[in-house]
Amino acid sequence: MSTAEKSEDEGASFDFGAVWRPIRKFWLTTVAITILVTVAVAYYTMRQTKIYEAEGEVQFDPNMPRPLGQKVESVVELGSGGVWDTKEYYETQYQIIQSRRVALEVVRIEGLAHDYCFLAMKRQNCSVPANFEDWDEDDAADALRGRLKVEPVKLSRIASVTLDDADPERAARLLKILMDRYRDLNVENVAESADQAQKSLRTENDKLRDELDKSEHDLHNYKEAKNLLSVEYTDQSNMLREEIGQLSSSLTKLKTQREEVNARYTQLAKVPSDNPAVLPTTELLASATLQGLRKEYVDAVRDRDGLIQGGKGKQHPDVLAADTKVDITKKALLDEVRNVQGSLKAELAAVDQQLAGVGGLYDKATKDALNLNLLEIDYSQLRRKKENTEKLYGMVLERAKENDISREFLMNNISIVDYPTVPKGPIKPNVMAFLGAGFGAGLFLGVIAAIARWQLDRTVKTPEDVDIALRTTFLGLIPEIDPATESGPPHMRRRGRVETGRELYVHQNPMSGIAEAARSVRTNLLFSTPDNPYRALLITSSGPNEGKTTVACCIATVMAQANKRVLLVDCDLRRSRLHRVFGFTSKTAGPGLTTSLLDGSDDCAVETEVPNLFLVSAGPTPPNPSELLQSERFRSFLARMKTKYDLVVLDSPPILPVTDATILSTQVDATVFVVRAFKTSKDLVQHGGRMLRDVGSKLAGVVLNAVNLERSEYKYSYKYYKRGDYYTTTGDRPSFESRDENHRAAPPGA
Repeated sequence: MSTAEKSEDEGASFDFGAVWRPIRKFWLTTVAITILVTVAVAYYTMRQTKIYEAEGEVQFDPNMPRPLGQKVESVVELGSGGVWDTKEYYETQYQIIQSRRVALEVVRIEGLAHDYCFLAMKRQNCSVPANFEDWDEDDAADALRGRLKVEPVKLSRIASVTLDDADPERAARLLKILMDRYRDLNVENVAESADQAQKSLRTENDKLRDELDKSEHDLHNYKEAKNLLSVEYTDQSNMLREEIGQLSSSLTKLKTQREEVNARYTQLAKVPSDNPAVLPTTELLASATLQGLRKEYVDAVRDRDGLIQGGKGKQHPDVLAADTKVDITKKALLDEVRNVQGSLKAELAAVDQQLAGVGGLYDKATKDALNLNLLEIDYSQLRRKKENTEKLYGMVLERAKENDISREFLMNNISIVDYPTVPKGPIKPNVMAFLGAGFGAGLFLGVIAAIARWQLDRTVKTPEDVDIALRTTFLGLIPEIDPATESGPPHMRRRGRVETGRELYVHQNPMSGIAEAARSVRTNLLFSTPDNPYRALLITSSGPNEGKTTVACCIATVMAQANKRVLLVDCDLRRSRLHRVFGFTSKTAGPGLTTSLLDGSDDCAVETEVPNLFLVSAGPTPPNPSELLQSERFRSFLARMKTKYDLVVLDSPPILPVTDATILSTQVDATVFVVRAFKTSKDLVQHGGRMLRDVGSKLAGVVLNAVNLERSEYKYSYKYYKRGDYYTTTGDRPSFESRDENHRAAPPGA
């Protein structure tokens, strides 16, 4: 996994310590709020009215029982076979049970509008206040409906009906009455609907009967007015159709006959008068007289032509006799042709007369057929109206008779499965649930309060806070020194001569846990730059009273115990006190820093009671401390001291009040920033660290001072140093060695 992914996973993980640390520190607050809320909820719960729940069960049958069979259907259907229709039926019944109508029935039966105990949700026979006024029945019904609940039982046609009330016997009684009234109202509704349906059916039946009588009379009057036979229109239509067919056939035959006669007449008219022998074959075949006359004519012409061809002239008597015979036969043939033509003409006239008669009959039959169609339309409308009315009348009459029969066998599809019994115990309030919820809410509020107190506390308490505030190296912590064990040098313990014994505690108790903590700081300082150790260190803090002088003395002492020549310089030229810490007076402390800077002397250090530790006191207070510390003389002095001693430790004023520490931080190798635990705010620490970074100072790290290791922040997360005990740490598991007087040897080195 890449570094980016690891950092992302670490950022996404929840820090349980951030929640646990406030709870561990302010556990009393959490416990107190939890107990307070739990007790308040318990008190509230105990004061609540006990609510009892009566329960009964109702069964529904969507299909009404039919004692007369499926063929006799009820006019009022209670259900249908469709799934969704059945579901809607159940939902409708649930709403009816909880309806105002059913509730009003119960209110009127029990007089609930005048029952204060019921309306106020109290036990029966409770005390009624003097100013109580009766409720409106609708309001009392709404109150009853608000306590009623209907829930279906899965995979069944049963519904569970429950009623909540402060009195268990009243709850069971009211629910029983409500279930009975619902069941009875269901039958009453069906009967009322059946009566209404019967009344409507009777009214409709009378109306349809009158309409049917009128339709029958209208149909009869129409047939009489139109002179229609009491036969079906189909039969009359068939008769006309047959008559029209016969007339059409006769008309066609006559037309064909006329064409034939006309054709013969036309052919005969074309016979030439000079040669009547050219006759149509059909005429010759039809008339034997024409055949004989034509034969005689042809024979006479042949005889004459034979005589002429025999050499006889036209004037020859034989030829003349033959001509006479030809003329006689010709005339006879032409007369016969004219007779035939006359007969054909007479026949043609007769056929035309027949065509006119048959055509008239055909036109009349066609007109009668069209008129019959028009009459059929009106007749069909009247007949259809009569048939529809007759059908409706029969249907309504049948339904009315069925309804009369079904009303005699009226069944109820609602049945009571279980009547409610008096509940044994209350369902509300649920004491355990309320107490659990109260405990959970109290615990939650307690945790929130602890976290809020933790967040409101802006002081630096742990190394984690130091890392968040300054983002720099944590050198170590110095445990808080018990005031009961504070002491100065034996020869300076009189009141007023020694201000405190904290500064020399490490020297006086080299095997204590505090001394070991100071040596841990020393180790971190030495190992932070092993190839180029610090020669000049500045000890400062963001504000006053944070223990920077104590830390400076502890660091100087443990460095001296490591066989290093250490020079401790009091650079607090405004409020110097290091000379009093080591038991010196202004006369015995030497010329001091200010005097040495003015006269250029290096012989200003005095040897302290701590081996290898030398002190340069502040000396007389100058009028311009900042300018003096920023001068070239001080730079030269510091450079000379660094050549004479292994380490020069400068104790300076705080950063924020004056600029002395900021000036000194630019002249030393590194700066140790002191933070007083549980006192210094994070804002001051951040401000001080920002001021040092702004001038380009090198920050060696932070020392957390005056740490109370008995506090919850350190009780489990950090192994603390006990006075009189000696700890050595290996990784995260410290090893412990009891203090032994025989083990009191020289302080261990770095």
